[in-house]
Amino acid sequence: MIVYGTGYSPFVRKVLVSLIEKGVSYEHKPVMFHAPDADFQAASPFGKIPALEDDGFHLADSSAILWYLERKHPTPALVPTDPKALGRAVWFDKFGDTELFGKLIVPFVERVLKPNMMKQPTNEDAVSKALDKDLPPLFDYLEGEISGPYLTGDAFSIADISVATGFYNFQLAEARIDAGRWPKLAAYVADTLARPSFKIALDAKKG
Repeated sequence: MIVYGTGYSPFVRKVLVSLIEKGVSYEHKPVMFHAPDADFQAASPFGKIPALEDDGFHLADSSAILWYLERKHPTPALVPTDPKALGRAVWFDKFGDTELFGKLIVPFVERVLKPNMMKQPTNEDAVSKALDKDLPPLFDYLEGEISGPYLTGDAFSIADISVATGFYNFQLAEARIDAGRWPKLAAYVADTLARPSFKIALDAKKG
């Protein structure tokens, strides 16, 4: 099994964490978007990451890959079976990818990606807008949804992977969750990113 995509990507990290949690062996090829790699292009014809090749089967999109892995490697389960917990897991996977990601990644794009990889100046106004206006309502929401170590049910799931993954990039940009204002969120993110699976996946950024 081959996973394509840079380990700096929160979406690639979703897949790596899932594989590690399930104990599935894989090879990681840390390519960038639209990389001129024929095997990657076969797995992701639109050039998006992550992409997966598994014994000739190709698939792109982190959520699609997570569901594929869940059916092929069902234990330990990362998708709840209880209807309510399942509904919440699907929602938080979507929330992490759509509502949260675009705002959470702004400090990383502006402070890390643009100056170091794109040779462009940082727009601190954009960072301030994200930190002061766009993210607080989302952090308020998450603070109200956290009642234990997991976002849904009584086990680690795709909900936790999808919501927590972008916070690593957030921290790389020297941005922090105000633990005085959002204590449950700050503790939840710290504990989730401290899981062995996340630690191993985070080492993939060096590739």
